[in-house]
Amino acid sequence: MKMKTGTGIVLCATLLVSAGQVLAEDAATYATRSLTVETALKAAQAALKKCRDSGWQAAVAVVDRSGVLQVLLRDRYAGPHTPRTAGGKAWTAVSFRSNTGALVDLTQPGKAQSGLRNLPHVVVLGGGMIIEGGGQMLGAIGVSGAPGGEADEACAKAGIAAIRESLEF
Repeated sequence: MKMKTGTGIVLCATLLVSAGQVLAEDAATYATRSLTVETALKAAQAALKKCRDSGWQAAVAVVDRSGVLQVLLRDRYAGPHTPRTAGGKAWTAVSFRSNTGALVDLTQPGKAQSGLRNLPHVVVLGGGMIIEGGGQMLGAIGVSGAPGGEADEACAKAGIAAIRESLEF
């Protein structure tokens, strides 16, 4: 079979472009961004301050994007259950990429997602919130000890607000 000059060049170029697309899609590594411990601490301190200013004794946990605990603060009179609950809320938010308050209704008994409540370490109560920056999930914050999920969430929001500027780029 005889090819015209130039046809082979187009064919080779097409194969190279196709191979390049496959290689780009099947990269062996990827880069991620996560909170620094200093940023996590700043968020936790701001959340705890909001709770204190509101008259609530609470615990605050911040996890990285993988759910690994970075910071845990517990006010002196916060209940003994609050550190574990705050950490569970933060871990749950990262695991399901959703604020825990949004999971409360979705996981009620009789609903399709109700089984999530039975998974180990999952805490489906308001107060766990995703921390995002530049369109990426960077971690999560969980608060426990305020009177109800909405109050816990208000403290978590204060923590996120304290670091928001440093996360946007």
